[in-house]
Amino acid sequence: MLMGLFLGIALMIVLVMKTKTHTFIALLLAAAVAGLVGGMEPADAVSAISSGFGNTLASTGIIIGLGVMLGGVLEKTGAAERLAYSVIKLIGSGKEEWALGVTGWIVSIPVFADSALVIFRPLTKALSRVTGKSVIGLALALACGLQCTHTMVPPTPGPLTAAGMMGVDVGQMILVGAGLSIPILIVSVLYSKWIGKKIYQIPNIDGTYDRKEFKAEYIKKLNELDSVMNDKDLPGLLPSVAPIVVPLILIFLKTGIGLTSIDSGILYYVISFLGEPIVALSIGTTLAVYGLAGKMGQKELIGIMNESIKDTGIIMLITGAGGALGNVVKVSGIGDVLGEMVVSWPIPAILIPVIIAAMMRIALGSATVAITTAASLTAPLLGALGIAPVILAQACCIGAFSFGYFNDSGFWVFNGMFGLSEMKDQLRCKTAVSMIMAGVGVVELLILNLFL
Repeated sequence: MLMGLFLGIALMIVLVMKTKTHTFIALLLAAAVAGLVGGMEPADAVSAISSGFGNTLASTGIIIGLGVMLGGVLEKTGAAERLAYSVIKLIGSGKEEWALGVTGWIVSIPVFADSALVIFRPLTKALSRVTGKSVIGLALALACGLQCTHTMVPPTPGPLTAAGMMGVDVGQMILVGAGLSIPILIVSVLYSKWIGKKIYQIPNIDGTYDRKEFKAEYIKKLNELDSVMNDKDLPGLLPSVAPIVVPLILIFLKTGIGLTSIDSGILYYVISFLGEPIVALSIGTTLAVYGLAGKMGQKELIGIMNESIKDTGIIMLITGAGGALGNVVKVSGIGDVLGEMVVSWPIPAILIPVIIAAMMRIALGSATVAITTAASLTAPLLGALGIAPVILAQACCIGAFSFGYFNDSGFWVFNGMFGLSEMKDQLRCKTAVSMIMAGVGVVELLILNLFL
């Protein structure tokens, strides 16, 4: 089974880097090899590929489509530029990565990380165009903030499940997870600022990207921005921000009511419906259409949205293929083999859940599934390990940071949304920063383990 996984990934890397095979086809072939070498019947392997592809797009496809239409309207009407300028005026020039990182850290507590990345895409691209900073560094800082709390802080599903399995109070899990995530966020934003200079890429208004070598003079100061922005006829701040903020508020409300004892009644059903990401983003897109593009003709507006969505087909195909690879590994039982193997290793007790979660992330791609699997395998060992349950629960979460790569749908959403097409650049961004985040977390766990 393990040989199947390694052969599948190796085949995909060779095909993408050394041949003319498209990434989408390479991922499907990798999934087939992993399944067949791992012992699956051919029909079962094909079925796992199809179901993994469909299940992944069921959760991300509509959101991506709505998000890019919303982004197209925000960009073409100048609303994204208005938002970017307002953010810079509020936080000061030069702090954009920190602002996006902290925003992601807050937003991802109630909002699914991939959804939030899509929602904030137009703001991130506009900040890049306005400031002259690489969209890669800005977007990666946002993604790191989103990943921190999505992986470590309830009520997101992974840490909430780990707390339940370990018998940890949810409030304690929130406090410890939030505290441990802050150093991880700081280090990952610093890396994002550095990689933004190594992969210097600026988005154009037509959806293409300018890639060149970074020079310090490309970065614009606040006084330069003032003179440029004052000469532009941009929409007001309220109609510009509403299409982003309203969906976030609706999703927040759905998460909030889910934490209460209210489980019926008209208020519950209305909030539960409006707070679904698909519905919330539909409302946001409608607000953009009528609040920002009200004076446009129907043909012009539809043209903007069609132009925005035409390039998302390949993003969805590759994202779905990544989900197919993860599902083949899950169905074939490779994840179970990895987990049982790690439990038998003679390693420090605090590292057992970390390594199990990391192995699950390698095999399955999903951080939530990795956390859940690590917690289920570690929970029976609680008494024997002699470590505070909350630390073990967070160890499961920290291990799940690592190895964000080809079978992770978020990996492909990030690459597709921000124009990363070279594999070496993809690995230097989401994969490298996921290892850095896990490494910082392991250091924190080892220090805590000395005292708790």
